[in-house]
Amino acid sequence: MAEARRDHLVWSRTKVDGRVAGYGVAGDGPPLVFVHGWGLGQHAYKRAMKRLVNLGMRVYTPAMPGFGGTAELPASELSIAGYAKWLDGFMEAVGIDEPAFVMGHSFGGGVSLKLAHDYPDRVKFLVLINSVGGSAWTKDGSVVKQMKERPLWDWGIHFPGDIMPVGQIRKVLPVILEDALPNILRNPLAMWKAANLARRADLREELENLKKRELPVLILWGDHDKIITEDSFIDMCEAIGLEGDVISGGHSWLLADPDAFGEVMTNVLAVARIARDEEASEAVSRVRHGGVLAGVFAASEEDQRE
Repeated sequence: MAEARRDHLVWSRTKVDGRVAGYGVAGDGPPLVFVHGWGLGQHAYKRAMKRLVNLGMRVYTPAMPGFGGTAELPASELSIAGYAKWLDGFMEAVGIDEPAFVMGHSFGGGVSLKLAHDYPDRVKFLVLINSVGGSAWTKDGSVVKQMKERPLWDWGIHFPGDIMPVGQIRKVLPVILEDALPNILRNPLAMWKAANLARRADLREELENLKKRELPVLILWGDHDKIITEDSFIDMCEAIGLEGDVISGGHSWLLADPDAFGEVMTNVLAVARIARDEEASEAVSRVRHGGVLAGVFAASEEDQRE
């Protein structure tokens, strides 16, 4: 029985800066930190995380401040940089003493990106999944509307339908409710504050600096995502100097189809391991131009359709 449950996350608690923090952990191997999206927590991604554990990683899934029972940040630290500082403290608290694979979804992508920028010794390979951080909301010719101009009501209109698309609601609703509903009931103000941070996040300068450092970065985006727009995705790709990779799915594609996520990550982690022995830019080039992910996307496209 113990053998069969090795990939199950074990829910634990620690303290970061003297405040309680919840997280899940499982597996053996190089450390991988996965940072959840807005309104969610460490439980929603557990099916996807099993795939990473089975790929030979030791996976940590922290609940960020204000979510999943983790204490809120002090008001003076409530920023993307503040969340990244907290994440650095979390990695220290759980004993991660080497550069880690870091993945972030949505709001968690912005926090992961900021961590990589502000704490360069923490991250060896960065994966941004439908991440905040691009400045553009929409572009019409030479007219660009910035993401910070997007009203919260517009964000809110798209959020429920994109997080829980009708064709996949049976798969996604249970995992969303496990985290989102308790978060709303427990601390609605924290949800509102984080939404404002996500909406206004402009991390293009950080991406440009990561490009100069040649940190291996992969940007993934679901082609039906209405929360993170295509223009925002393109903005981020241009800043880092990468093409990015487009997945068939919406904002929550990795929750709706954890098997497809596992297949994509199999190839991503294979390339990341190559980066240990080769120049980072060459490894990233394999992701972009070598067809490493293309075959996975084609093979899993049918499975992701409802």
